[in-house]
Amino acid sequence: MAKADFYETLGVARGAEEKELKGAFRKLAMQFHPDRNPGNADAEHKFKEINEAYETLKDPQKRAAYDRFGHAAFEQGGPGGMGGMGAGGGFSDIFEDIFGDMMGGGRQRRSAGGRERGADLRYNMEISLEEAYSGKTAQIRVPTSITCDVCSGSGAKPGTKPTTCSTCAGAGRVRAAQGFFSIERTCPTCHGRGQIISDPCVKCGGQGRVTEERSLSVNIPAGIEDGTRIRLSGEGEAGVRGGPSGDLYIFLSVRPHPFLQREGADLYCTVPISMTTAALGGKFELSTMDGTKSRVTVPEGTQNGKELRMRGKGMPVLRSAQKGDLYVRISIETPQNLSRRQRELLAEFESLSSKENSPESSGFFSRMKGFFDTLTD
Repeated sequence: MAKADFYETLGVARGAEEKELKGAFRKLAMQFHPDRNPGNADAEHKFKEINEAYETLKDPQKRAAYDRFGHAAFEQGGPGGMGGMGAGGGFSDIFEDIFGDMMGGGRQRRSAGGRERGADLRYNMEISLEEAYSGKTAQIRVPTSITCDVCSGSGAKPGTKPTTCSTCAGAGRVRAAQGFFSIERTCPTCHGRGQIISDPCVKCGGQGRVTEERSLSVNIPAGIEDGTRIRLSGEGEAGVRGGPSGDLYIFLSVRPHPFLQREGADLYCTVPISMTTAALGGKFELSTMDGTKSRVTVPEGTQNGKELRMRGKGMPVLRSAQKGDLYVRISIETPQNLSRRQRELLAEFESLSSKENSPESSGFFSRMKGFFDTLTD
């Protein structure tokens, strides 16, 4: 028998957003949960169907595979390559949302012995455009939790060890019946760790970790872009009771440059030149990111806003030997504070000018008049 479409099972459209998926699942899960339908095999089967559908569609990667390959994405050897999926997690997620506060907070990822993964940390780093160009090795100091060296992360005083919690038998969670539901909550005795420390370590107070500032070396590759995130695996907070450490995420921002603007690997620099240089042509020197000076030639009759391209004078392409280009944007400066003689010369120049000297401005008004004349005909 062919499996029902997951979207039809939840009663949502294919473009449904996460909030809509969650709401539809919550409503159906409450309706068909086995505790509300004791002995009803159809309800139990329906509950499994909606749970499987939600488990797939709530995960972006699984949903993308399902949208492309359908149920075949999750069959052994199927094109989606996603492997099998366990059932039951979806309802538990919703259940935590509804009753999380009542049960004393959400779930935590703990293993046997109360070991818990340490939290991930974020570090914001600002660098200059020059440092992004050349790359650098930066030394940073990060306050974080590290494994206690006295108890080796166990939380117990040396020579002693934790004992199994008698309330939850080491599971870290206890179950209790409440109406139609069987509620699972964090053990109130051991707070989810599954163990009790009767004689805690003096240095860490039973936590298995202490706060300390660490110095780390971070490699910033040449060509790094603003907003890049660097992950240092295992450099986050130490885990609880000897659990694995979290990760450290470094978020990079590049300070604005006073003269250069960056677009990908290309750089842009706006250079003001005089009206006469634009008209007659000329040259000027421009300092570039590689530490050299390059001569820029301004062609005769250059117009305002023209871009002159300097190949290979831009930013390095990350993890590549290629470099972007530098574009020089010409900004023509109109003369100010003219002397009497300068005014006379400009007036003489204007009297000698013809349409060939300013073809754009000469033809603009005639074209504009012709356009509006056609509208009134």
